[in-house]
Amino acid sequence: MAAAVPPFETFYADQAGIVLAHLRRRLGSQGAEDAFQETFLRALRAYGRLEHGEHLRAWALTIATNVALDTLRRTGREHLAAEPPELAHTDRDPAYREIAELTDGLPAKERAAVVLRYGYDLSYDEIAVALASSPDAARQAASSGVRRLRRTTGRSTT
Repeated sequence: MAAAVPPFETFYADQAGIVLAHLRRRLGSQGAEDAFQETFLRALRAYGRLEHGEHLRAWALTIATNVALDTLRRTGREHLAAEPPELAHTDRDPAYREIAELTDGLPAKERAAVVLRYGYDLSYDEIAVALASSPDAARQAASSGVRRLRRTTGRSTT
């Protein structure tokens, strides 16, 4: 049985932090605020059409990525790297920041799968939604990415 769709307020509370962090990485702190609002406006417009409450994080991140790409295209900055995000000072960087540089050399799909799995702790079902693929393909992309990283860092794959 599919998970029920929670009230929009619950969805917003659960996803707001990760969506804002994602947008700050893509657009910098200034552009992220407007894109954040647009992301949740688009989500609200489509929310009533959701058939189940599974993979909501991946769905929210997909919307946020599309908003970020639209913003970059509109401003003519699609070819530029996003400015460094302004992060709160913590004792340690979030997992996605720790693996960002490590995964830079991976092919795009493998990099996305590794970052979403190990940086954001998404399930393979959620990664599949974000990558528009199957859970098996998401698992394979993450596994291939990890094997490639182990080869380049000299670590054993066993």
